[in-house]
Amino acid sequence: MKRIKVAVFGTGFMGRVHTEALRRLGNVEVVAVAGSSDARARKFADEVSIERSTGDYRELLTDPQIEAVHVCSPNSLHFEQAMAAMDAGKHVMCEKPLASTVDEGRTMLAKAKEKNVVNGTLYNMRAYPQVQQMRRMREAGVFGDIRVVQGTYSQDWLFLDTDWNWRIEDGRSRTFADIGTHWCDMAEHVTGLRITSLCADLKTFMTTRKKPKGPVETFQGKELRPDEYTLTPINTEDFGSMMFAMGPDARGAMTTSQVSVGRKNRMFLEVYGSKCSAAWDGERPDELWIGHRDKPSEVLLKDAVLFQEGARSFADLPGGHSEGYDDTFKQTFRRFYKVVADRGAAVEYPTFEDGIRQLTLVDAVLESSARRGWLDLA
Repeated sequence: MKRIKVAVFGTGFMGRVHTEALRRLGNVEVVAVAGSSDARARKFADEVSIERSTGDYRELLTDPQIEAVHVCSPNSLHFEQAMAAMDAGKHVMCEKPLASTVDEGRTMLAKAKEKNVVNGTLYNMRAYPQVQQMRRMREAGVFGDIRVVQGTYSQDWLFLDTDWNWRIEDGRSRTFADIGTHWCDMAEHVTGLRITSLCADLKTFMTTRKKPKGPVETFQGKELRPDEYTLTPINTEDFGSMMFAMGPDARGAMTTSQVSVGRKNRMFLEVYGSKCSAAWDGERPDELWIGHRDKPSEVLLKDAVLFQEGARSFADLPGGHSEGYDDTFKQTFRRFYKVVADRGAAVEYPTFEDGIRQLTLVDAVLESSARRGWLDLA
């Protein structure tokens, strides 16, 4: 099997997750990493045993052996780095949000088509085995007509005013763009329906936060001393809620929060149809609740043998053996690199078009919240 050599841009939480997942594929080799400085890139490279590192990502784009790039840098750098990579003829897997604006996203998609490179946006949550089971149940007509879609994506890692991350300052939206779009992507993927109109409300509870004087990695820095931070004004939201219409008839509601104490990473999706319903909780990923009216409801434990046929390939381990967050990256990358190796293979992963879709929803949510009213989507 041909080995595909790739570079990772970004040395934070996501850079590490991507690197570890890529190594599990067998035919993909992470040969280089780019960071915000030579020192940070070298430190990361030493920790994960990558030989080549640099503080200037452009150095790696001149290497003809590197076929693909994973953009795991802060959001504001996605457009610049992905465009440069595609100009160099590299395939690109970009973390979400794809870009800072819809126009940037569309420019990226146009460049991908011009250069004929494989492109992906990392909405990995749809690759959980039980999420795929929900999708295949819908495709098989198990739900009947979908009537109600609801849920939440709740975290607590920014609960205190001393909690900090670059996402707080990077962009017009934080909580909805960072995790709310994950929920929307999953809801649309599972149901096969598009959100057609919405009414959103965004709230910043902590209008000032205590910014660390040094760098802090995602989910870290929770025990800083008073002399280690400066008071900083904040305008990105801590919480968002949204009512929406979906498809011709379905209705729904969702919340997204990074200040819900006790919730570490709860992505919760419920789908209610005219025949039955299902609910999945990301903090209990191996369980799928299936609801009935005329017989006892049930809990389906992750077991590929019991899945709809299209969902089985998203579970590699036998029933009773948990598959979680890191496995969703492996499953997404496996499908991405299948297309890199065979351009005729089916596209079974989120692309730049999916990234643009979520940027469009971010714009709509921001406008709806500012107007305090319903907004139709084109």
